[in-house]
Amino acid sequence: MPDVLVTGATGFVGSNVVRELLKDGATVRVLARARSDRRAVADLPVEVVEGDLCVPASLRGAVAGVTTVFHVAADYRLWVRDPQELYRANVQGTRAILESAAQAGVKRIVYTSTVGALGIPTDGTPGTEDTPVSLGDMVGPYKASKFLAEQAALEFARAGLPVVVVNPSAPIGPWDVKPTPTGQMIVDFLEGRMFASLDTGLNLVHVRDVARGHLLAAERGRVGEKYILGHANASLIAIFTLLGEITGVRPPRFKIPYAVAWLAAAGMEGAARLSRRPPRVSLTAVRMARKRMFFSPAKAVRELGLPQTDVREALRDAVEWFGAHGYTRVAPAVKMAAS
Repeated sequence: MPDVLVTGATGFVGSNVVRELLKDGATVRVLARARSDRRAVADLPVEVVEGDLCVPASLRGAVAGVTTVFHVAADYRLWVRDPQELYRANVQGTRAILESAAQAGVKRIVYTSTVGALGIPTDGTPGTEDTPVSLGDMVGPYKASKFLAEQAALEFARAGLPVVVVNPSAPIGPWDVKPTPTGQMIVDFLEGRMFASLDTGLNLVHVRDVARGHLLAAERGRVGEKYILGHANASLIAIFTLLGEITGVRPPRFKIPYAVAWLAAAGMEGAARLSRRPPRVSLTAVRMARKRMFFSPAKAVRELGLPQTDVREALRDAVEWFGAHGYTRVAPAVKMAAS
């Protein structure tokens, strides 16, 4: 009988959580939809249970007998034709898995939120778990759905369910199969498609540290508390500069004005509604870029012992993984520059 259930194990963070659990000797069950892309866990010794967060009855077998649940799964799309899809998966799905875990008597639950559900100080200092924030501060339906899902998880904790919340920032590293928006940014950079950047910034963290942070939260986290799983704050220009040093690819030299980026994204979204294919850049992504997503992981470092792998290593690992798995045609040059 597996010790642990991981939802979202076929995704970027979830697959890395599974790898850290297996490294520690845990027996792992993963919840996967019937037609999900399972490349990220295809060769791992895990038990796969088919189910869907939007079908609560399918979750009972997934939680049966496990002591710990890592609820990592989320519908992570910054553009979607029907925003209600995000709320069904992220809010109602979170409630469904937590209710199932409660009924099964699970001893520990780690819920994966996002720094996107946290507040950003107006004075430019990094945000923390306690920075004031409301639903009205959320940009776009993805962030709004994750904010509401986080509130639901905290409600369960207040009602006595042993839930700990983690808020990853922008993870980078191997097994970004889809890839995520941050991973796609790295691929686009390698392919020479980044001709300019916006005046924004991110908190970067190695995905391995994020995964280990989940395990540490299960072991050491306080019930009902939130923990930012992040590391280094960097402007987009600084990130591209680091990538240029690692790969030898020339970074973009100028910034796109916000108004120009907004108009371009609006045009792409209009075309997307006709083609029914996601836009290359969404209006939500551009609106999110108006604020620098800078955060402090100090609480997680202090209370959990969150690792802080150098961002250069994280970027190098991401570049090498994308190159080795055919996401970029410049892989050989990248490996030579990174070695």
